[in-house]
Amino acid sequence: MATLKEFEEALREHGMHMALALLERLRERDRQTRTIRPARRLTGQKMTPELARQIQELHAATGMTQQEIAFKVGVNQGRVNEVLKRGKWLDDDPHAPEAIARDRAKARMRADPKPRATRVIGKSAGRVAAKSGAKATPRKPAPQGQFAFGDL
Repeated sequence: MATLKEFEEALREHGMHMALALLERLRERDRQTRTIRPARRLTGQKMTPELARQIQELHAATGMTQQEIAFKVGVNQGRVNEVLKRGKWLDDDPHAPEAIARDRAKARMRADPKPRATRVIGKSAGRVAAKSGAKATPRKPAPQGQFAFGDL
C-alpha cells in the first residue's frame, strides 16, 4: 500500500497540479481543526493509606474497573490491584514490606553511583596491565578441534 508521500510524488510526476492543490487544502483544513489533547498518562501519585482507603471505597461503592479507578485517583493500575487483592498500603506501618522497599529505592536514588571498573579487551591487555604494574593473567587456550569419524 502506498504512503501519502508516495501518492503525492506520483501526482507530481504525472503533473496533476489540481489534485496536489486539493490535497494541500485538505491538509490546511486538518491543521485548523486539529486539537492538542493532554496526555492520558499521569504521573504517579504517592500511595498513602488515605489513597488506599479511597480506592477500596470506590471499588466497593461503584462498579468501576481497576483501570478506571486508577485513572480517577491518578495511580498505576498495578497499585490499585495491590490495594484490592493484597491489602497493601492500608496502614502507616514503617515495617511493612512495601514501605521497606520504598525506603530502599529512595536510598539507592540518593546514593552516589559507584565507579565502574574499566575492562581492557584485546591483544594490548597484557601491555596495559604491565604498564599499570599489575600482573597479566594468562588465558587458557580454547579447544582447537573436534574429533572426526575416523578418530574414534
